[in-house]
Amino acid sequence: MDLPRSFTIREHSHRILNPFTSEKLATLGAAIGLRPGASVLDLCCGKGEMLATWARDHGITGTGVDISTVFLAAAHQRAAELGVTGQVTFLHDNAADHMTTGHVDVAACIGATWIGDGVAGTVALLERSLRPGGTILIGEPFWRAEPPDQEAVEGCHAQTREDHQSLPDLIALFDGLGYDVVEMVLADEDSWDRYVAAQWLNIRTWLDAHPDDELAPELRAELSREPTRYTRYQRPLLGWGVFALMKR
Repeated sequence: MDLPRSFTIREHSHRILNPFTSEKLATLGAAIGLRPGASVLDLCCGKGEMLATWARDHGITGTGVDISTVFLAAAHQRAAELGVTGQVTFLHDNAADHMTTGHVDVAACIGATWIGDGVAGTVALLERSLRPGGTILIGEPFWRAEPPDQEAVEGCHAQTREDHQSLPDLIALFDGLGYDVVEMVLADEDSWDRYVAAQWLNIRTWLDAHPDDELAPELRAELSREPTRYTRYQRPLLGWGVFALMKR
């Protein structure tokens, strides 16, 4: 159980595996009012940057779950760098199957709602581990503008227009699930650039070092294609944000 190598190559230099800067991650932690001793569960935690920095800055404790052994190794290293090893735990597991033994104050899935086959299913997964009155964090893309055609949809790495909601429709979806949206922090074009464009340098650096690897043709084609697709379609059309939800 692990991620394909292409994921770890593409995001080799990243600490945050979503279109979020460290400043936006800090803004999110402050916005939801984290207190010392609060417990946080992060499903599909990636390299653990959210838990590690929030443990340092807010004194939280946390558990992160991910299937990538490479990302989890980076998470352990980051926790050690920040001196919070005793506050956070990282587990190699299928996030869709994970439940805490207690009830956490914050349950999060940032940018991986595929684990619950979409937003509604992921909210239900997180709710299983949440204390009454706790906060759910969902990171999810949305349409900033209506894609003009199927080519634009696929240029945003979607299969159909219905794969994403508009921002108002996404908020309405949360409402329909019985949750109040109590905060949100949205990506902007700069945070998208820092996430996506940094992947291009990671790929190019890897290709220069591994020209004969079996993945080289696939990643060479990706590097030739993606900057144009990103600037033509994804950058103007696709938004992303983290939404804080509390059950009514």
